[in-house]
Amino acid sequence: MRKRIEANERIKREYLTYLKDAKGHDETTLDKVAAALVEFEEAIGFKPFKSFHRDWAGRFKKHLETRRNARTSKPLGVTTRDATLRLVKGFIFWLATQKGYKSKLTYEDAAYFNNNAREARAAHSPRPVFYPSPEQCAHAFRQMPEATEVERRNKAIFAFAMLTGARDSAIASLRLKHVDLVDRCVMQDGREVHTKNGKTIMTWFFPVDPMYHACFEAWVTYLRQDCLRGPSDALFPKQMVGTRNGQFAALGLSAECYGNGQPINTVVKGAFVAAGMRAFNAHSLRKTLAMLGDKVCESMEQRKSWSMNLGHEHLATTINSYLPVSIERQGELIKKMSDAIEVGALR
Repeated sequence: MRKRIEANERIKREYLTYLKDAKGHDETTLDKVAAALVEFEEAIGFKPFKSFHRDWAGRFKKHLETRRNARTSKPLGVTTRDATLRLVKGFIFWLATQKGYKSKLTYEDAAYFNNNAREARAAHSPRPVFYPSPEQCAHAFRQMPEATEVERRNKAIFAFAMLTGARDSAIASLRLKHVDLVDRCVMQDGREVHTKNGKTIMTWFFPVDPMYHACFEAWVTYLRQDCLRGPSDALFPKQMVGTRNGQFAALGLSAECYGNGQPINTVVKGAFVAAGMRAFNAHSLRKTLAMLGDKVCESMEQRKSWSMNLGHEHLATTINSYLPVSIERQGELIKKMSDAIEVGALR
């Protein structure tokens, strides 16, 4: 059972305040840090941090090895264990600078929370990312129903994800004022839209199947003309739930945005599953678009523009994140180029 050590709670609050106000971390990161610190306290038997001992690092590592995922009941993966260790290591490093703790621990103590080299490599090694082909996306999209208002919204969500490659959290927080149908673009304003790191991104619709644009344009027109929604209303409004005849029931769409990207993911995954395919999430469509760009872009300037449209400041980000090349493929490509040069030289 969790215990509360007042001194621990106080210094944890100070650390979270430091991360928020001095380091600029968001609430999601703060929640992860807070959860990691509770795990650490559980591993050491909820002892005061002022009684710190280096052995605690080893106890914490063993604790993580025995922990199981609350949702799947499977052991924690190496990536999760590595990330949790790093979060607690950061806290210990900071703690060594605080009054009342300087004599109890040092910067060197934080190093004991490093993961072993083998697991650290495994945690940070690239993993294959599964993504749908443009043909699979088109098939799933065509299978989506559109009889009700909610179904039309969901189909427009899928269409918009294909048109822009926007992240799920950004899609969930967009408003009508951010969309320009005439210029075929959307402004992901970092001050209002939940973009990665609060970055403002100007995105023009990608050159994909025209059916996506037709669907999305029809949805925006419906909101503006039929529903008389204003510029500050949600682009993809959440569903209202209330009581009807004494029972809970759906009461149509509100004018409010969703609080996070989970509903967007649910829509995209559901579309693929309903079409008999893997449950590809919304983020996987970004790789679909990145791979499409690799095929259609003919100049470096076009590749750079495509990358910027995905919200990347540097082309290298797009290449490293979405266009990996295995060692085997590297060798295959270089050999083909060498063979081509040799054949050309013989002519």
